[in-house]
Amino acid sequence: MCGIIGVTGAADTLEILIDGLERLEYRGYDSAGIALVGADQVFQARAADGTHSVATLRTMTESAPKGLTAGIGHTRWATHGQPNEANAHPHLDCSNSVAVVHNGIIENYVELAAVLTAAGHTLRSDTDTEVLAHLIEDALADGCDLTAAVRRTLAVVRGAFGLGVMAASDPELIVAARRISPLIVGVTETATFLASDIPAILDRTRDLVVIEDDQIVELRPGSFIVTDLDGSVVTPTSMVVEWSTEAAQKDGFDDFMTKEIHEQPRVVADTLRGRVDDSGVIVLDQLDLSDEDLRSITKIVVVACGSSFHAGLVAKYAFERWARVPVEVDIASEFRYRDPVLDATALVIGVSQSGETIDTLQAMRHAKADGARVVVVSNVVDSSMAREADGVLYTRAGPEVGVAATKTVIAQIVALELLGLHLAQVRGTLSPEEIAAQVADLRSLEGIVTDVIARGPAVAAVASAVADARDFFFLGRHAGYPTALEGALKLKEISYLHAEGYPGGELKHGPLAVIEPGCVVVAVATGGPLREKMLSNVAEVKSRGATVVLLLDDGDAEGIAVADYVISVPAISPLLSPVKDIIPLQQFAYHLARGRGLDVDRPRNLAKTVTVE
Repeated sequence: MCGIIGVTGAADTLEILIDGLERLEYRGYDSAGIALVGADQVFQARAADGTHSVATLRTMTESAPKGLTAGIGHTRWATHGQPNEANAHPHLDCSNSVAVVHNGIIENYVELAAVLTAAGHTLRSDTDTEVLAHLIEDALADGCDLTAAVRRTLAVVRGAFGLGVMAASDPELIVAARRISPLIVGVTETATFLASDIPAILDRTRDLVVIEDDQIVELRPGSFIVTDLDGSVVTPTSMVVEWSTEAAQKDGFDDFMTKEIHEQPRVVADTLRGRVDDSGVIVLDQLDLSDEDLRSITKIVVVACGSSFHAGLVAKYAFERWARVPVEVDIASEFRYRDPVLDATALVIGVSQSGETIDTLQAMRHAKADGARVVVVSNVVDSSMAREADGVLYTRAGPEVGVAATKTVIAQIVALELLGLHLAQVRGTLSPEEIAAQVADLRSLEGIVTDVIARGPAVAAVASAVADARDFFFLGRHAGYPTALEGALKLKEISYLHAEGYPGGELKHGPLAVIEPGCVVVAVATGGPLREKMLSNVAEVKSRGATVVLLLDDGDAEGIAVADYVISVPAISPLLSPVKDIIPLQQFAYHLARGRGLDVDRPRNLAKTVTVE
């Protein structure tokens, strides 16, 4: 989730690029860079200074060449390669005459890099993006113009891309293309602008067009042409933006939490992308543990906090079912104080959105000191946890601005379940056919999550119906239990209402004593091995006067009959169900909080990253 900006035909090109990158910092802030292109010259400047990258870049470019009227810029959220200057965009070819900025993931970059290196190209970064610059370089050398060179390059790459390309041989031209990663174009009488997001260019023009998948656009000063991959001219979709710049950063949503909830289909797809090859084999190239290492594991311990802990609980069900290895899940702040029994046959998995959560980092350090192998699941490349772990699995969710985790916990669950299938594959505990079926289900989640999000108005209606309640109990069984815990956490985080999560079977062991009229019980009763028992638990609370909200699979007439209110979702296999079941609980908490007039992005007393014990 990076940011792109480009402009051609402007006297103040450098200022436009830097200002645009500042507005795109919410898209990524590991590093930033620009390329200004003139006749036979490309000026490149890049900075990898974390959240200060754009400010540092502004200072670095004070001595940039004057009079260059075209350029491209990028602010990066790392997915391939550490967030350092060498991996920052734009990337150049061997001759430093082609510049490329890219959002997305090139799935076959490893094989392409091998071919390019064998042909004599020198690759100077660890990124997937750089192969694009060298492929375009080869096409130009074969006599292609820049547009044809980009078209030829896109014919051999697999994956997602939103990209902008410039070449010194045609300095007024920017060629851009999209597949999955968004791009827009804006135009005035004298200049044309490219961006991944509206805020980058909103102060320059509000007359925009949307570039669709598998379209290529040629930008020249004051004009542009859009074609498909075959070269046929197409008419793009126009839009006139009336939003403020702040609203545009949120894609027109009222707040970042809503925006990030709506990004979850893309997050599911990106976390899976490139990790299953054409033969169905799961490839986790940054795990850095051999098959022999994985086969020697006798137990797994997941350490995490908050929502990441709930993702770990979901993973426990998947790992034990698929890989047939015992799993413990620990609150990271308690882990090292219980004197855990670890050795070289234990795999400890630290789960943290930021990769900087101090409790989880200290737990990982304790595990390493005891000789265990350590893997981290994190959303931030080159975080402290990623640097210290033996292997890493990045979630590719992009920056999450809202304090309450939404898209990142969904990404963690998907990444962990992919890891579970990889373990099953290596250990031979599932057949190739069984793994293929689960992978197919994982891939279907993008569409299912899209469907679930679209049902938000129905969730809002249920939240409105119970808005006067002050006590909420979330129940679940099997993989629905961590789903219930996450629903309760979201509600208390952003609405400040009393909310607790329990396994359904625990009701009779204490919680049933406080169930009375006025309480709301939200029960996760989507399909699974304990669905009937869950409905029996619901009958217990209903008989004591509680208002029951049931989360059910579509068409569950039996469940509908016992509920006061129903939230319906599409069905999927039980171990994957939390990915789609958590989302309406996010929406439920959101609408209750907004109904109370609260700021959902900045809940009181909470921080996005906890760096003190």
